[in-house]
Amino acid sequence: MKLFWILVVTAVINGCMYVSGSAEGESSMHATAIDMGQGLAVLFEYGGRYAMYDFGPDSVGVVDSLLARGVDTLDWVVLSHNHRDHIGGFLELAGRGVFVRRLYMGPDTAGAFFRDSVLRVARALGTPVDTLLRGENVSFGGGGNGSAGGECVLGECARFEVLWPASYLRVGENRASVVLLGKFGASKMLLTGDLDSVGERHLLEMNPTLSAELLQVAHHGSAGSNTLSFLSKVSPKYAFVSVGAGNGYGHPAPSVVRKLNLVLGDSTKLYRTDLQGSVRFELSPSMGVLH
Repeated sequence: MKLFWILVVTAVINGCMYVSGSAEGESSMHATAIDMGQGLAVLFEYGGRYAMYDFGPDSVGVVDSLLARGVDTLDWVVLSHNHRDHIGGFLELAGRGVFVRRLYMGPDTAGAFFRDSVLRVARALGTPVDTLLRGENVSFGGGGNGSAGGECVLGECARFEVLWPASYLRVGENRASVVLLGKFGASKMLLTGDLDSVGERHLLEMNPTLSAELLQVAHHGSAGSNTLSFLSKVSPKYAFVSVGAGNGYGHPAPSVVRKLNLVLGDSTKLYRTDLQGSVRFELSPSMGVLH
C-alpha cells in the first residue's frame, strides 16, 4: 500500500496523471462516420444497440462495414433526403443479413424514383416507415426501439430532435435534408445531411440558440453550404466531413476548411474520412463529446 501511494504522488508531481473517457460507472454512446467514399453514413452505438443516419452510396461501403462490426440489427435508420450518396446502401439491403426495425424519411419533394425504390425495399424487409418533420423526436437506447415520440422506455437514452424541415414547407433536393440535433446528457451532436446555405439561414431563424459540440459538416464540405455565420453560431468543438478521396466535386472546398479551422480554433479537431478513414466519437452523458 505504501508503494502504491508513492507511485501516485510521483505521477502527480511529474504531471503524468491522465484520465480519459467517461466518468466511472456511466455508459457512453458512440457515433462513427463510416468511410465509404463520396457519401454519408453515421452509425450510432449504445448498450449493444445500433442505429444510423443515412446509408452511403452503396452496400460495399456500408453494409459490409456493418457486418464486419457484427451489426445485424438496426433499431432505426433515418434517410436525410433522396440522393443516391445518402440512400444507395439501403437500396441494396435486401438479402444482405442486416435487419432494420424502423425507417424514417423526410418530406423531400424530389427524387421520386429513389423514394419509391426505398419504400419497395422497406416493404420487402417488413420495415415500418414514418415521415419525420420539425418538432418530432426519435429516441435511441433506454430499452426502446426508437419510437417516433422520442420516449425512453427504460433508463438513460439519446434523443434526436428534428429541427428541419418544417411541415408547412415544400422543399426538395439538398434543402430537404432532415436535420437532427442529438442530445445525450451533456453531449450534443448536429446532423445536417446536405443542407444548403438557404436552409442553414432558415434553420438559425427557427433555432436562434442552436449549438452543438459535434458537427457533421453539411454537403461533404460544399461551398454552397457551411456559411461562416452558421458555423460560428453552432460553435462546434469537433467537426467531421464524410467525403471520398479525390472526388470530382472538390469537396471539401478549401474555403470551407478555412472557415471550419477558424471556428474550431484547431485544425486537428476537423476530421475527414478521405484522410483518416472511419472516425469514431464518444458521447459521454457527463463529460460531453470526446475523441
